[in-house]
Amino acid sequence: MPTAYLIAIYVVCGAYMLLNFKYDIQMLQQNSYRISRYYRWLEDGHLFSGWRLVDVALLMLLLSTLLPPSFAALAIAVTGLVKVCLIWKKKYKKPLVFTRRVWRIYSVTGILATAAFICGAVIPSGTGLSRWDNPICIAICILLLITTFSWTMVIAAVAILSPVEKAINRRYYNEASAILRSMPDLKIIGITGSYGKTSTKHYLNRILSECYDVLMTPGSYNTPMGVIRTIREMMKPYNQVFICEMGAKQRGDVKEICDLVHPQAGIITAVGPMHLETFGSIENVQATKFELADALPADGLIVVNNDFDACASRPVDNVKTLRYGVASPECADYKATDITYTPSGTTFTVEGPDGFRLPLSTRLVGECNIANLLGAVVMALYLNVPEERIRYAVAAIEQVEHRLSIHQTPGGVTIIDDAFNSNPTGSRMAVDVLSHFTSGKRIIVTPGMIELGTEQTELNKELGRHIGKNVDIAVIVGSYNREALVEGIMSTGFDKSRLHVVDSFAESQKLLSTLIRNGDTVLYENDLPDTFK
Repeated sequence: MPTAYLIAIYVVCGAYMLLNFKYDIQMLQQNSYRISRYYRWLEDGHLFSGWRLVDVALLMLLLSTLLPPSFAALAIAVTGLVKVCLIWKKKYKKPLVFTRRVWRIYSVTGILATAAFICGAVIPSGTGLSRWDNPICIAICILLLITTFSWTMVIAAVAILSPVEKAINRRYYNEASAILRSMPDLKIIGITGSYGKTSTKHYLNRILSECYDVLMTPGSYNTPMGVIRTIREMMKPYNQVFICEMGAKQRGDVKEICDLVHPQAGIITAVGPMHLETFGSIENVQATKFELADALPADGLIVVNNDFDACASRPVDNVKTLRYGVASPECADYKATDITYTPSGTTFTVEGPDGFRLPLSTRLVGECNIANLLGAVVMALYLNVPEERIRYAVAAIEQVEHRLSIHQTPGGVTIIDDAFNSNPTGSRMAVDVLSHFTSGKRIIVTPGMIELGTEQTELNKELGRHIGKNVDIAVIVGSYNREALVEGIMSTGFDKSRLHVVDSFAESQKLLSTLIRNGDTVLYENDLPDTFK
C-alpha cells in the first residue's frame, strides 16, 4: 500500500482525534474543570452519543471482514474527514477559551494518547484475529478506541495535573489577596443570586461610576478564578469600588469567593430553581446565596430582593438588611411603584423609608429589570450617590446584551433578545413584556429552560401555558424540552397551526423569514448552552 496513502489516512484520523479532545476539554471548561460535574454531564446521555456512536460503528467495520483492511481504512478516513469539516465549522455559544490551563490539559491528554497508541501498537500478533496482524488495522483501531473513550484521557489529564493546578491557583490566590490587602480603603460589594446578578452588576456599575472609580468583574467572571483574574489583571491602585459578581453551582461556592475578597456590602438578587442538578434542593440554593450575607461584617449592609419567597423568609441577624420588592413589596423597605411600560422604556418611582420618593426613567423594560435596577439604586443610596446622579445614570443605562434587550430591524420588526440562560421568573416576565406589543404578531422562539433538575418538565409545561395565553405564534427549538412546552401550550386551546417545532436555531430563522411582517415582535427566550446541545 503506498506510503502517502497511509500517511493521509493517519493524518485524518489523528486530526479527528485531536478535535474530539478539543470538544471534551471545552465541555470540561464549561463544567468549571470539575471532574464530578463533567462526569455528571457525560452520564446525562453524552458517554455514547452523536459522533461517539459513529466511532463505535467504524470500529466494528474495521474489525469485521466485510471489507478488506485497505478499503475499511479508506472508509474510516473519509468519514473522519467529513466529521473534521463539520466539527471545524460548528459554532458554539461558549467556545473553548484557550487559557494556559487548557493548553496544559491538552498537552497532557496528547501525551497520554500517544502513550496509549504506542503501547497498543506493540500488541503481539497471534491473537486469532487476522486483522491484528495488519499494522493499518492496529493503528486505526487504536485511534478509534482513543477517540471513542477520549473523555477518559481528559479526566486522567486533569487528575494528573491536579497538584500542579492547585499550586498555580494558590499562587494566583495569594497574589490577588495581597493586592486587596494593599487597598484598605477599597469598597467591595458582592452580588449573587440565582438570576439577575449580571444585570444588577452592570446597573450598579453605571450608577456608582457617577461618583466613584469602579471596577467590576467583566462578563461572567463569577467563579473564584475569574475573580482572581480580575483582581490580578484589571485592578488599579486608584479604584475606589470593586463590584464582585459571585456565581455558584453548589454549597460553599459563594463563601469561597467571600473568603478571598471580604466584601463590606452585598446584594442578593434572587433565590430560585436554578442549577438544581448540582444543588439538589431549593434549600441548598438559599443557603448558598445567603453565604454572602453571612460573610459580611457587622457594620456592613446586605440588600435582599423580597420578591422571592426563599429570600423573604430567610432572616438575617448579623448585619443591617434592606429589602426591596416589585412584585411583592409588602414587607420591603424599598419598592417600585407607578410602573409604566412602553416600547421605548419604563418610568417608575422608588419609594423608601421616611416618605422617600425618587421618580426614575429608564430604557429598560420588564419587571425583572426594574427589580434589578431597584437593588442597584438601594446600594447606591447607601453609598451616598446623590439622587440627581442616580436619576441621570438610570436614564443613561444601556440594555445588557441578551438580557431582555430590545431593538428594531430595518424592516420594522421589533426584536426582544432574552437569549441568555432563561429561568422560570425571567422567562415569564419576558413573555409578559412580549404581550404588551400589540401592533403586529407576537412571536416567541425558545428551547425552554434547563438545569432545573426534577422540576424541569413541570416548569417548562408552566412556561408553555403562559406562552399559550399571551403569544400569537410559538416556535419551539430542539427536542430537549419539546414535549413539555408543546403540552403546556396546547393545554390553553392554542391554535395548532400557529405552533411550530424545529430542530435548530438555523431552522427557526428560515421559518421566521416566511412568518414575520412589518410591526411584528419576536422574543428570543433562552439559547441552550453548548453543554445541553
